[in-house]
Amino acid sequence: MKYPYSNFYEFLFAQAQRYRRKVALFVDDEKITYGAVLEKVDRFAAFLSQKGIREGDKVALFLRNSPEFIYTVFAVSKIGAITVPVNTFLKEEELSYILKDSESTVLVASTVHAEVVNRSNAQVQCQLLVWEGTSPPLDEKNVSFSEALATSAETAHVVRGLDDTAVLIYTSGTTGKPKGAMLSNKNLLSNIEFARKLIKVKPKDRVIVFLPMFHSFTFTVGVIMPLYVGGSMVIIKSLQPFSNIFKQVLTKRVTLFFGIPNVYNALAKAKLPWYFLWFNNIRAFISGASALQPKTLDAMAKKFKRAKLLEGYGLSEASPVVCVNTLKKQKAGSVGTAAYGYEIKIVDEEMNELPHGQVGDIIVKGDHVMQGYFKRPEATRETIVNDWLLTGDMGYMDEEGFLFIVDRKKDLIISKGINIYPREIEEVIDAFDGVAASAVIGMKDEKSGEIPVAYIELEEERDSYSESGLKAHMRGHLANFKIPKQIHIIEELPKNATGKVLKRVLKENLSV
Repeated sequence: MKYPYSNFYEFLFAQAQRYRRKVALFVDDEKITYGAVLEKVDRFAAFLSQKGIREGDKVALFLRNSPEFIYTVFAVSKIGAITVPVNTFLKEEELSYILKDSESTVLVASTVHAEVVNRSNAQVQCQLLVWEGTSPPLDEKNVSFSEALATSAETAHVVRGLDDTAVLIYTSGTTGKPKGAMLSNKNLLSNIEFARKLIKVKPKDRVIVFLPMFHSFTFTVGVIMPLYVGGSMVIIKSLQPFSNIFKQVLTKRVTLFFGIPNVYNALAKAKLPWYFLWFNNIRAFISGASALQPKTLDAMAKKFKRAKLLEGYGLSEASPVVCVNTLKKQKAGSVGTAAYGYEIKIVDEEMNELPHGQVGDIIVKGDHVMQGYFKRPEATRETIVNDWLLTGDMGYMDEEGFLFIVDRKKDLIISKGINIYPREIEEVIDAFDGVAASAVIGMKDEKSGEIPVAYIELEEERDSYSESGLKAHMRGHLANFKIPKQIHIIEELPKNATGKVLKRVLKENLSV
């Protein structure tokens, strides 16, 4: 694939020349043009440069959704440094670990997170703290973002190439300590081009960004892609009140809506006003991070007749989009097809390709595959084999190349030598009235090796739920050996920032 730009700053500069007076960012009632974005990026880049931040240095972002997040990412690109977006739900010890592991010299943070940041930085001692929001007490090492933007905008553009690392994004850590996936300019620009073509994103599009910007899915398709094409971004700083999202969708004429299954579950159930259903401009809903429930897909299709809900699949190590259903063709239950130079294979344990319809390990190849894990050569060698990224997911492909995810390999349950896929059981449980979500894990058993155990989160209106009814429902859809031997009702399933269930937490509870 040929790339018109070699780094983020180059395309922002080009779009600012083309669309200088066009609104790039909508933030509440504020409108920020491409010209204004570029000026602020240039000023912040000059500030970082004056503070001694150089090519290859790491700049960590512990920011809420805000224009400052955008300015920082592109300023870091301009001076040739590396962006480290950090999950703002992390606690002190977790933030300290990432700051230390990434070797970040600068931390740009929101003052709403000041308590966690200050305790973490006391252990790590970043060279510089830049604060977004109401400023804390300032000194040489604590600077407000507004003060930084008062810097003269003159600084050289350090031209980084396609193969240079642009972003260090930490995996969610669902299994042990998070690892930093090194993503090059090529990785991310490739992924933007891939998603742009499949979803047909154009300059007239307006993307609403309410998911956390630090997440790989939002970072690529929500933060970078709109500016790459010359489109506009509607930034939502807080999900409270949730009704504000609907208001912004209407008033800002949003055309693309990127969400996760939890959001679509809520949308599918919500009693939305008729004028929202009739007068919104949304042409596509795109879902990532985890699997959509079939009942959610059905409900969304009935509610939003003019827009498609497109399910995709990805992982941080792939920048993150691997495949997605397109506007022209979708298949229920599938996460779409690969295209534009991306490859997907289903293989066995010996890396032999399997025939259509047969379940195996999903491996992917292309310009989107990360460079490797930061400071972890052994983990990199285990994850990237002959340029193929081992995703850790299991699935199958049909004759048309549509990919169907079956489960995480590590979640596979083996009972009496038979493979049991938790996701299959979860889909049956989730379809039962009164069930909001479920998670099935394997529990050690002397006779069978492992047996399936279900954890269930009920809906608020749960009158229709009964355990006897659920068991009868499962017997009608599942073989006896797949039916969970224990069912636990819990208030809320443990989840990470993007709604993925943390099954390791459930497994830890079983072992206590």
